[in-house]
Amino acid sequence: MTRWKSAAVATLASTITLWPADSLPAGSTRPGPMSRAEAFARAEALTALGRKMFFDPSLSASGKQACSSCHDPNHAFGPASAAPVEMGGPSLDQPGQRAVPSLRYLQAAPAFTEHFYDSEDEGDESVDNGPTGGLTWDGRADHGRDQARIPLLSPFEMGNKDEGAVVAALRNAPYADAFKAAFGADVFEHPSEAFDAAVEALGTFEQSSADFYPYSSRYDAFLAGKATLSAQELHGRALFEDENKGNCASCHLSEPANDGEPPQFTDFGLIAIAVPRNPAIPANADPNYFDLGLCGPLRIDFKGRAEYCGLFKTPTLRNVALRKSFFHNGYFHTLREAVAFYASRDSDPGRWYPKNADGTVNKFDDLPKAYRGNLNTDPPFNGKRPGDRPALTDAEIDDIVAFLGTLTDADQAGQ
Repeated sequence: MTRWKSAAVATLASTITLWPADSLPAGSTRPGPMSRAEAFARAEALTALGRKMFFDPSLSASGKQACSSCHDPNHAFGPASAAPVEMGGPSLDQPGQRAVPSLRYLQAAPAFTEHFYDSEDEGDESVDNGPTGGLTWDGRADHGRDQARIPLLSPFEMGNKDEGAVVAALRNAPYADAFKAAFGADVFEHPSEAFDAAVEALGTFEQSSADFYPYSSRYDAFLAGKATLSAQELHGRALFEDENKGNCASCHLSEPANDGEPPQFTDFGLIAIAVPRNPAIPANADPNYFDLGLCGPLRIDFKGRAEYCGLFKTPTLRNVALRKSFFHNGYFHTLREAVAFYASRDSDPGRWYPKNADGTVNKFDDLPKAYRGNLNTDPPFNGKRPGDRPALTDAEIDDIVAFLGTLTDADQAGQ
């Protein structure tokens, strides 16, 4: 067992410490916490069960959409298509509102917090890095099991009308006996508990190392001294990390952590960068509709918190070269465009944003003026004005893109 798989199973085992409520014989008393061996065995059993569920389209209202339909294992558990949003619902005719993110490399994401103090930030734990952590584009789910609830019940994803509908499908699934073996013979008689069990299994599968965080890219091999990077890739890495050039590593951490964990290529923070509005998203046909990330509309607990409007999670860049659409709204369709946007958002806004009727540039067209004080202005934005020299030349953008290509996992090579 590799170090990373061992750590993964240990993590899973540490989160599964109690016996399932319905697995005890009648009249018996609940035993204490599981032994380490029992917890490991249970983690492996739930991983196997969650895998079956992940690929099962019968768990959707349409009977045609599995988790894997949008999170394709052949595309690093992200979408295979270039569409900005996917279609879902009982008849597969309901458009989503955001681009589908990859499920790879989410295992290290901390629970969401409004105030994150990084102990690795040059030893200064007094620096408040702001909203950090959670899963999904707005960080509203803290754990895999919480995230799994969302697509199962979303009207524009798997479209089940309620938890009971999911449980009914599970009762008829070919792995129903395995589900009962894991959670109790009468688990299906308690729909709420059965649904909780289902999302626990899915969340456990999504923590499995071989599938979701193999750390098998050429860059990982390079860090381990087992591979080399080309001159262009090395230059791209230097530009990626240079605070006066790309400054990408300020959010997409590229060095191993202090404990030796491979870099995640995200700091799990939430940030506002004002990606152009995407007219290809049906919800955007309403000029009064704005997806503001952390302050709504999909996340509701920070509704009205103006200082959080426009903030979205910083995704990992691992396997980013496989994506066919970028950012929360899928506006860009090439990695080069995404990098170039960072380099010239403020120095050449006319390249990215549409024009008003009078010919002026409608800069930041998907972020209302009231929230533009939330915009990130660190390098490479860095106070640039229209006409200023961009932070990166075309050749330098190419070099960063070449470096990002080294972050593709070995099992995804050639996809």
